[in-house]
Amino acid sequence: MDPKGWRVELNDGHFIHALGFGTYAPNEVPKSKAVEATKSAIDAGFRHIDCAHLYDNEKEVGLAIRSKIQDGTVKREDIFCTSKLWATSLRLQLVRPALEKSLKNLQLDYVDLYIIHFPVAVKPGEEHLPQDEQGRMIFDTVDLCATWEAMEKCKDAGLTKSIGVSNFNRRQLEKILNKPGLKYKPVCNQVECHPYLNQRKLLDFCKSKDIVLVAYGALGTQRPKQWVDQSSPVLLEDPVLCAMAKKYERTPALIALRYQLQRGVVALAKCINEKQMKENMQVFEFQLTSEDMKAIDGLNRNLRYLPFHISIGHPEYPFSDEY
Repeated sequence: MDPKGWRVELNDGHFIHALGFGTYAPNEVPKSKAVEATKSAIDAGFRHIDCAHLYDNEKEVGLAIRSKIQDGTVKREDIFCTSKLWATSLRLQLVRPALEKSLKNLQLDYVDLYIIHFPVAVKPGEEHLPQDEQGRMIFDTVDLCATWEAMEKCKDAGLTKSIGVSNFNRRQLEKILNKPGLKYKPVCNQVECHPYLNQRKLLDFCKSKDIVLVAYGALGTQRPKQWVDQSSPVLLEDPVLCAMAKKYERTPALIALRYQLQRGVVALAKCINEKQMKENMQVFEFQLTSEDMKAIDGLNRNLRYLPFHISIGHPEYPFSDEY
């Protein structure tokens, strides 16, 4: 980590900003909101923008990034932009066209990081979540090592600076790491991670392989009805986090984000409220004591807000393994 803690070095020599702005918005939020929210995030100081083909708003996010470059707020090299390869494009011949489509939507020449969004392959096509008459996902079968080779070629072609994965378990990471002729290791594994699901074992494993863990749902997710059990506890209402927020005169969200940064985890924060965005940037202004870190560690209950039940039954469903 650099002295200010703003950036973390990846295993390929590039740097990722320790705090990122997540652009996923539940279906009920109009797409146009993504333009203003991303502009506000950049104005608030965010430089790491996390996008994905699946979020269906890369055009809007790209528009915001370009307008902030044009008005002189940032240069392209100041922004760390991530996009993700969706599950419909895991066949090796579909990888590069999928990245090219994201680049076209974002109106960028390259992304800083391109990651495999989910290890479960589904039927290729325009539908993000293809389902049969019974409402079951229509799966596809691919060799993730072949998908990875296509990712490596995208890096070689200069379409992305770094490549990584998301929602991979240890076994799936090892499959890539042990691949004969591996050219580039994944630089990161982006997974759900917060005090109720602290991913301690996966984090230790990733650290041992020089892979950065990137936390989505770091604030407990936005609880979209189609994905999250609405009866699950609300992370930011946790009494321990709330008591610490009082002690440090910060918000519970800042405590949850700072916890990740001190463990060497890159954290993604999602919010559309400008005041909260500015508040979240204060994460670099204070430090938690080791006792408080231990207390937050103690909140772990292996609670996964986003279990993606719809993909259970596929041999690469990642969340059946312990980690």
